[in-house]
This record gives sequence, structure tokens and C-alpha cells, in this order.
Amino acid sequence: MTAKLFDLRDVRTIDLPCHARNDGEVVIAESGDSVPFAIARVFTVTAPRDAERGKHAHRMCSQFMICVHGTVDVVCDDGGNRRSFTLDRSNLALLVPPTIWSTLTYRHANSVVAVLCDRRYEKDDYVRDYAEFVAMRKTLPQ
Repeated sequence: MTAKLFDLRDVRTIDLPCHARNDGEVVIAESGDSVPFAIARVFTVTAPRDAERGKHAHRMCSQFMICVHGTVDVVCDDGGNRRSFTLDRSNLALLVPPTIWSTLTYRHANSVVAVLCDRRYEKDDYVRDYAEFVAMRKTLPQ
């Protein structure tokens, strides 16, 4: 099963509420408010500088990415166009809907990305081969 076809217009950054004080800050991400879906899974990814992670798309899963430490560039691809986003502050999130290929490049050592998903882990939801991704997009209704 595959979601409807999304394109780069559906990928967007979201400024999260941030409450800063002299002794630090609190950033809030809540389902139905700043996060546009019910959260079913959360994971974090840490990688060394210049590492590339992701390099896949999902058939059904939406992802909400937050770089909680460091800087990460995210290139999103809809099979015809690409757009780059830089996540460099803890209150800036990126919504990546299904059927969008994403590649994350870690710009600082020990950068940490938290990913909130609207689905639990499903092995068959992942498209890890770019040619398969392009072929999948051609089969979906516009």
C-alpha cells in the first residue's frame, strides 16, 4: 500500500514554540498543534561530521525532523526536483510527508536529529533504492 503522491510543495519547515530563559530553553512539539499528526514513534540519530543518513523514502509514514544539537542539511527529492533545508536550531522542524526521498548530511560532529513519525516501524514502508522510488512515484495518482 502506498500513500497519495506528495511533492516538494508539501515539505515545509515549522517553527516550534520556544521558551528561552537565562538558564536555557524549552522547545515544545505537540501532536495536533505544532506536529500535524498523532505521534506513533520517536527516534534519534547521531552521526559524525559529513555523514549522510536517510537516503530513503516512505510509502505511508510522515516524518517530523528536529535537529536538537548541531546542524543537519536535509535534501528532499520528489523524483523531479530537489530542495535543501538546513536545520540549525532546536525550534526549527521539517515536515517530510510520504513519497518524498530525503538525505540528511550531518554538518557538525555529534549532531542529533530527533524524528517523530505518524506510524510505527514497518520494514515494507521503506523505499531504499532510488530507481525503485522513481518507479513508485510514477504509479501513484497525482
